[in-house]
Amino acid sequence: MRDATLTDLPEIVEIYNSTVPTRMVTADTEPVSMESRLAWFHEHDPRRYPIWVAEGGGQIAGWLSPFYDGRPAYDVTAEIGVYVSENHRRKGIGKRMVAEAVHRAPALGFKTLTAGAFAHNEPSLRLFEGFGFECWAHFPKVAELVGIERDLVVLGLRLDKA
Repeated sequence: MRDATLTDLPEIVEIYNSTVPTRMVTADTEPVSMESRLAWFHEHDPRRYPIWVAEGGGQIAGWLSPFYDGRPAYDVTAEIGVYVSENHRRKGIGKRMVAEAVHRAPALGFKTLTAGAFAHNEPSLRLFEGFGFECWAHFPKVAELVGIERDLVVLGLRLDKA
């Protein structure tokens, strides 16, 4: 796993967009453009809020990014999002990325990690629970994807207990 560079952005966007039609991972209902993600990419300072990419077979297999809220009181907390390319899923990439995030987070100054997952996304829930993340909140029917109301589960992990 390594820090993402701007040249990785097309593959990052491609992986993200591959999750849109599944209605399992993202609340976006349409693909995003690379141009629309430029500001997002530049908000992620590698020294504090890095975007990490996992490589496999000469291409990006997945990526992970801590979310930055921008308000100082939340500087000790990051929400992580994990995205794995379709042809690299179920190969342990997501597990390695979450393990790396949990390992590296304290050195970045984080004391807590959170993650959000749709309640019907059982693979993601199991992934985070496998690292000790617990359900901290359940928001029933807060999203609507293709006419189906979906629940959001917010998971959390205190790193001093990990």
